[in-house]
Amino acid sequence: MKQPRVAIVGATGAVGQELLRVFEERDFDVSSLKLLASARSAGRTLRFRGEGHQVEAVAADAFRGVDVAFFSAGGDTAAALAPLAVDAGCVVIDNSSAFRMQADVPLVVPEVNADALRSHQGIVANPNCSTIILVLALQPLESAAGLEAVVVSTYQAASGAGQRAMDEMFHATRAVLDGLEPPAPSALAQTLAFNVFPHVDEFMADGYTREEDKLLHEVRKILGKPALAVDATCVRVPVARCHSESVSVRLSRPLSVEDARAAFAAAPGLVLDDEPASVGYPTPLTYAHRDACGVGRVRAGRVWEPGLSFWVVGDQLRKGAALNAVQIAETL
Repeated sequence: MKQPRVAIVGATGAVGQELLRVFEERDFDVSSLKLLASARSAGRTLRFRGEGHQVEAVAADAFRGVDVAFFSAGGDTAAALAPLAVDAGCVVIDNSSAFRMQADVPLVVPEVNADALRSHQGIVANPNCSTIILVLALQPLESAAGLEAVVVSTYQAASGAGQRAMDEMFHATRAVLDGLEPPAPSALAQTLAFNVFPHVDEFMADGYTREEDKLLHEVRKILGKPALAVDATCVRVPVARCHSESVSVRLSRPLSVEDARAAFAAAPGLVLDDEPASVGYPTPLTYAHRDACGVGRVRAGRVWEPGLSFWVVGDQLRKGAALNAVQIAETL
């Protein structure tokens, strides 16, 4: 597919619009573009390469004549429409969780497991944003010394919960700065105005959240390590873009801090940003709108021997969603 005919489902959402920006910046060779969204968004016009494109209401027959469909419209929409798109001859790259753990659907971060694309049967799953950022940093350690266990705490931006959550954070913050009571949240579990809370997605019966379960199961699938121990705590923080993650790992074999830094520096999709004495470490402000994820604060662990601890930051709308999806299409 040298010049694919492309559709975006969920084109008016944050990830859909980020896809358009990534297409332009990477000169992704689209021969035709169909923008699809819910009926309430139909009729809107979005700009792409200097031209206006009208958004159409998504329907079962919308994928005729489409080569690649990028889905970013939620799991229910993907579950209902992705198989119809495949039947119409389309390759689906889905950003929802609908197909991620399905055995016959590859879950892909191209820098980590591009070979998994060879087995696709029409649908490729884009991993959860926190998972993508994490496995980019885990893969070089797995290659260099092997992984036995991972403990990760995430610091997740408001935009990871969608545009409504980001707007809610801004409005609530303005209210507090004006001396007013912040409005009751509706997109988030609590207000994000001057607040953090360990509640991303729904709580499960064992006390972990669905987001924390995603990190466990998706990391295992992508790395091909079904028994890897992964313990996650996911936290929402008052940041507009970029997820940050504090990670500690138990290794199979000893690996010095210097060799770990070298492995990170050589890994595709990562930037080693590790000069803490001069305030040299990744932050959401410095990695927003960037393709690469930054890793720093690399140090020998104090719990596991051998073990390491580090800090990684990535733009969850770009590498955590839109960019990874486009890289999957480029690899295909």
